[in-house]
Amino acid sequence: MRVDPSGHLAELAARGLLPEDHLAVYLAGSLVRGWGNSGSDLDVYVVSAAPRTAPSTALAPVALTPDHVPVEVVHVDGVRWDIEYWTDSQVDQMFAKVSWEEFDTNHSVADLLTSHEMDFLERLGSAVAVTGETWLAGRRTRLESSAIRSILVSRALNLSDLFVEDAVGQLKAGDVESAVLSAKLAFGYAVNALHVSCGEFGHSAKWRARRFRQVEQTIMPFEEYWAIETMRGYDPANPSAWVEDVVLACRRISMEVVI
Repeated sequence: MRVDPSGHLAELAARGLLPEDHLAVYLAGSLVRGWGNSGSDLDVYVVSAAPRTAPSTALAPVALTPDHVPVEVVHVDGVRWDIEYWTDSQVDQMFAKVSWEEFDTNHSVADLLTSHEMDFLERLGSAVAVTGETWLAGRRTRLESSAIRSILVSRALNLSDLFVEDAVGQLKAGDVESAVLSAKLAFGYAVNALHVSCGEFGHSAKWRARRFRQVEQTIMPFEEYWAIETMRGYDPANPSAWVEDVVLACRRISMEVVI
């Protein structure tokens, strides 16, 4: 199911939800990618020169200035629209966080990004412009030349390694149940690192299989990934063997993925 961007600008304007100084309006998320369904929400991003001052349904916290993003929720023809209002300055501040200069001095720079900031940057690549095509194209170019890929790969691999060590330690201590859960987490982060290294951004676990099919890589075939994801080889009588296999798979990905 894909979304048609036509008519969205007029809908926003008719509802009083389109700032006069808007620089770009674009759509993103699962519906735009063709991954959505009849119950999916539509993510709408509005970028303006000045902050939105009208009362909003909610304020999403961000580590920027201003320190929040106004959010409106409306329903159009049975589809929920989540509309976020960003300023051009906030976008500049996010790109400053993911610059190569920042990454070279702080490999944990991903921790400086809030979840809303992360979503914003991750969705740029697959967004569809309603208006402001030039603005969106310029931001995509800036994203591609930034350190965002290395930042996210580094973060995912670090987290994977941490949970791998947890799983190994828990097995040695006889805490098999915890080791299984740690191994699952480690594998999820390792696969996320693999996807990002191939240019497929996104951290939501529910779309991991979709993202896996999108990327072109030779590190792990989909069948092996899916067998681990669904715990096909897990034997309740010998859970340690499954944990050890997953740990090996995580370490293989970590060694082959390029930061």
